[in-house]
Amino acid sequence: MMEMKMKNISHVSQFYLLRVSDDPELQPLLCGLFLSMFLISVLGNLLIILTVISFSHLHTPMYFFLSILSMADIGFISTTVPNMVAELQIHSSAISYVGCLTQMSLFIIFACMDSMLLAVMAYDRFVAICHPLHYAIIMNPCRCGVLVLISFSASLLHNLIALQVKCFKDVAIANFFCHPSQLLSLGCDNTFNNNILMYVIGVILGVFPLSGILTSYFKIISSILRITSSRGRYKAFSTCASHLAVECLFYGTGLGEYFGSLLSHSSGNNVIASLMYTVVTPMLNPFIYSLRNQDISDSLKRLHFCTV
Repeated sequence: MMEMKMKNISHVSQFYLLRVSDDPELQPLLCGLFLSMFLISVLGNLLIILTVISFSHLHTPMYFFLSILSMADIGFISTTVPNMVAELQIHSSAISYVGCLTQMSLFIIFACMDSMLLAVMAYDRFVAICHPLHYAIIMNPCRCGVLVLISFSASLLHNLIALQVKCFKDVAIANFFCHPSQLLSLGCDNTFNNNILMYVIGVILGVFPLSGILTSYFKIISSILRITSSRGRYKAFSTCASHLAVECLFYGTGLGEYFGSLLSHSSGNNVIASLMYTVVTPMLNPFIYSLRNQDISDSLKRLHFCTV
């Protein structure tokens, strides 16, 4: 791993990312695996967007947020996986300074949007189940637009702080992409203050949305328990459990890697956690949020028949 002492940002021309694997026999297999997961994620999310756009009965807040989440997931996985696959193919871990900052900025935008949108969708389900008579008033088009705008705007604050680093102690990044907390930990000035700011942002953009999701689902489950039909309870619990599983995977690995990378440079744990929330979660979202949803499933069948 290359180490260099930096005094000025102008001296940095490139960074060196961590390779997912240094085994030449394993690299082609990983390349094929990650490329397949990338294509499944992009095609699955594009299919959801197309389905929501094509059928007017899906033009509701729930599916509006789902389509925006699909767009964010496409951007999210496209920020990291193509570059990782290219690295495995050309056997080079170098990334230019501009390329690294660009990747970091896009990663922050889509990761923050994912985080906030998952919380917004949980709130939407809470209102729909616990306050159905007031749903149309609470989740009106104007409020839906504001919630999406907040999801996007929150990432700009994170970007602004992450881009303030002016010099680096090292150019070796302990991850397969330019993670903001990794770059910040390499900063050589005001490290303590930067870390405090990143912890605060992590709490605001990660812990708070997760708390909102858990609170919403707690109230949803309380309402489900009052359902008299055992079949209805099972179906509702099954749907909530699958949603919670994906959300806990995203937040658990994302927050663990985010805060852990500020404290240590354990590359093995960073890579595994990063793969979970940057590759696996965007790939699972189309299946979890569509195949278990009767409206989406029926619309997909109708879309298939229309194209045949």
